[in-house]
Amino acid sequence: MTDFIEKAKNIIGLLSQLNMTLAVAESCTGGLLSKIITDLPGVSHVYKGGVCVYCNEAKNKLLGVSTDTLESFGAVSKQTASQMSRGVCSLFESDIGVGITGLAGPASDNTEKPVGLIYVSVTAGNDTRVIELKNSFNNDVRNSNRYEAAHQAILLLEETLQALKGNQNEQRGN
Repeated sequence: MTDFIEKAKNIIGLLSQLNMTLAVAESCTGGLLSKIITDLPGVSHVYKGGVCVYCNEAKNKLLGVSTDTLESFGAVSKQTASQMSRGVCSLFESDIGVGITGLAGPASDNTEKPVGLIYVSVTAGNDTRVIELKNSFNNDVRNSNRYEAAHQAILLLEETLQALKGNQNEQRGN
């Protein structure tokens, strides 16, 4: 958990340096990423908010995830994660958005997708990056999947912000 806190602190610092804001859309993590971020003091100047969108109707109504995407690819897909991160940016008018969707377990849904299949998406402007996780934990499956998804979201978010900072420095001639 210490790694989470240090990485989250770094993310808050990078957002501040870049003068950017963050919003989060979570499904299988149930608000865990938002909790980790908001556990830190002073985040209100960079963290606009988060939504927990567990059912497809919420993904559609709150984030604008298309019905076609949900029907064609399912809630657990890179397409849905991507639309979630873009949708949360729009909902909160934030610069950066994170979307997390997956099967935390211990049981699968009624699809053939395996427990531990999780998609994490980060949107920054017109750029959206999605990673796929295929976890196979044996113990405490649900919590292990949720924590790993939040951890990977933090890493992808940090990587995205570092790249933005590098681009900003290049533009300044530093």
